[in-house]
Amino acid sequence: MTQPRKTLVSITDTPYYHIVSRCVRRSYLCGVDHHSGKSYEHRRQWIVDRIRLLSSLFAVDLCSYAVMSNHYHLVVKLNPDQVNRLTDQEVIDRWLSLFKGPLLVQRFNAGIALSKPELDTVSEIITLWRKRLADLSWFMKCLNQPIARKANLEDQCTGHFWEGRFKSQALLTDEALLSCMAYVDLNPVRAAMAQTPEDSDYTAIQERIKPQFDLQQAIHSQTDSEDLLEFNHALKPLLPFEGNITNDNQEGLLFSFTDYLELVDWTGRAIALNKRGAIPSHLPNILKRLSVNHKTWLSSATRFEALHRHRFGRRRPGTKSTTA
Repeated sequence: MTQPRKTLVSITDTPYYHIVSRCVRRSYLCGVDHHSGKSYEHRRQWIVDRIRLLSSLFAVDLCSYAVMSNHYHLVVKLNPDQVNRLTDQEVIDRWLSLFKGPLLVQRFNAGIALSKPELDTVSEIITLWRKRLADLSWFMKCLNQPIARKANLEDQCTGHFWEGRFKSQALLTDEALLSCMAYVDLNPVRAAMAQTPEDSDYTAIQERIKPQFDLQQAIHSQTDSEDLLEFNHALKPLLPFEGNITNDNQEGLLFSFTDYLELVDWTGRAIALNKRGAIPSHLPNILKRLSVNHKTWLSSATRFEALHRHRFGRRRPGTKSTTA
C-alpha cells in the first residue's frame, strides 16, 4: 500500500533522498527504442536542463543524477533554510519564473498601489509560494509535468507518461548516502552505456569531472517550449564536497571529492564482469573512516534499490537492526 508523501519525506529524519521516476510506456524516455528504431536521445538533455534550472529556483540541492533510457535517478538534499533566507520579492521572482501567478501578485510586482486587504492576500500567497519552493513534491511536479507534456506532444499521443508518482527513499546514514550516490553515478557503466564514469553522459559525476552545462542553451530551450517564463538567477552548482567536518557552517557533502572519485572508481572496477570478486588490496580511505566492510559496501552500491529497505530503511520502535 502506498504511503502519504509526508510520511516518506521528513527533514527532521534526514535532508537526503533518492528519487526515481520511470516511464510508463514501452517506448523509451530517452535513448533508442530497439523495437521502432526511433531515437529519443535528445530527451536526456530536457531532463538535465530542467533539474539544473529547478534546483536553482527551489531549496533543493543536487548531489547526484543519472538519466537512463526509461527512467532517471536523483539524489537530492532538501535545504529549506535557503528559501527561508529569501526576501518576499525574491520568492515572487522565483515563482514567476515558472508560473504567471494571480493578477493581484502581478499588479503588486508592477508597483501598483494595493489596499491593505489586497496586500494581506499577497502576503499569504508569498507564504504559500515560499513553502512550495522548499517542497520536494512541488519540485518533482515542476520537473515531470513539462517533460510528460513535451514527450506526449512529440509522440502525438495523450495519457500518462510517468509510471505513477515518483519513488523516494530516505537516506538516513552517511553509508546510505554514499552508496546511493555511487549506485546512481555508476548506473550507465553497469548498464553498458559507458565504460567509465567520466564518459557517462547526462550524469552528475561527469558534470563534476568535466563541467559542460550550457546555461543559456538550457534557458532558451525551456523558454522556447514555454516551460520556463524567465530565468534571471545564478545557476546553483551541484552540492559540493567539503571534506571533513569543521567548526564552520557546512551545507555540502562532508566527504572529500578525491576520496569519492576513488571510491566510485574502485567500486566500478570491482563489479566489472572480468574482475568479479577481484577486490583490490587497497581499499579507499573513506570506507575505513566509516568503518564499512568492503563486501557490505559492494552489495549496497550495486544493489541499492533492492537492498535499501532492508539495510537503510526506517525501523519500527523496538525492532532490531539486521544490518551487517
